[in-house]
Amino acid sequence: MLLLSFSFLITLTQPFLLLLLTSVNNVRSVPDFVRSSLLVQRFRRVFRRVTLLINKCLYDNILSQFCTIPLDTAKVRLQLQKKVGIDDGVGLPKYKGLLGTVKTIAREEGISALWKGIVPGLHRQCLYGGLRIGLYDPVKTFLVGSAFVGEVPLYHMILAALLTGALAITIANPTDLVKVRLQAEGQLPTGVPKRYSGAIDAYLTILRQEGIGALWTGLGANIARNAIINAAELASYDKVKRTILKIPGFMDNVYTHLLAGLGAGLFAVFIGSPVDVVKSRMMGDSTYKSTFECFLKTLLNEGFLAFYKGFLPNFSRVGAWNVIMFLTLEQAKRVIRG
Repeated sequence: MLLLSFSFLITLTQPFLLLLLTSVNNVRSVPDFVRSSLLVQRFRRVFRRVTLLINKCLYDNILSQFCTIPLDTAKVRLQLQKKVGIDDGVGLPKYKGLLGTVKTIAREEGISALWKGIVPGLHRQCLYGGLRIGLYDPVKTFLVGSAFVGEVPLYHMILAALLTGALAITIANPTDLVKVRLQAEGQLPTGVPKRYSGAIDAYLTILRQEGIGALWTGLGANIARNAIINAAELASYDKVKRTILKIPGFMDNVYTHLLAGLGAGLFAVFIGSPVDVVKSRMMGDSTYKSTFECFLKTLLNEGFLAFYKGFLPNFSRVGAWNVIMFLTLEQAKRVIRG
């Protein structure tokens, strides 16, 4: 079910496929038995249904990313903010909490600064989001075997999500790096020129100045973060949904999907916050030489709670994202199954 993974590809190619199907019906040289073939007619119906579904999922992903990226920007700023007294000589931190961070960014940089990183964020979602979701069910089926009947064991669900999350972010890491770099631009001292004019300029500048390998900066922390969060989201969603459905009165409907999505989001953020902080700092602060150094310095200088900086905006974003994603995914599955 590589539905989201190939959303752009199929969106771009669907006019040509529709043209081909139309020509099959209109060209006189095509035999009647082909033109009226049940297979052709069935393919046309399925194709139209799937393309409508793909377009819906694509637009939902774009809308979700656009709506939640201000929370992501606030989260990154909080995670990059080090302990008071380390960054500057001022006795108070620049950013305080979710609303305080959003207000400070909007006041000092303009409200549009909250959407910094939206372009690479969409790049990331098409790659990472499509692969991790699209590959999850096939990998899960592969692990248990196609002949397996019954409830898939939890450890198989976790393993499938870990594998798909790690693979997806390995491919999408450059988009994540550029997104964090753009979101961190506001951290630069007054008078220091901006490093990048936009997403494309950021990709090219990093390639030119730091080399192609720099696009995979922080890959270790990012793999750990996304594999863990993907496992926590997908596996816990399946588990929470099954648990809810065992409660009398609950059915497999929108309300169940909403509750399971929120539960999965909370669990994912709680488990994944420490590696998320390390990932953001590795990508947004070039002073760290390795993931372990970043982890150790953060722990020793700021304490364990520093790994949960930006928890509220992170949960607000991931919770809202999970609700939209799983509601869309459940509807997509229903349409495909007929």
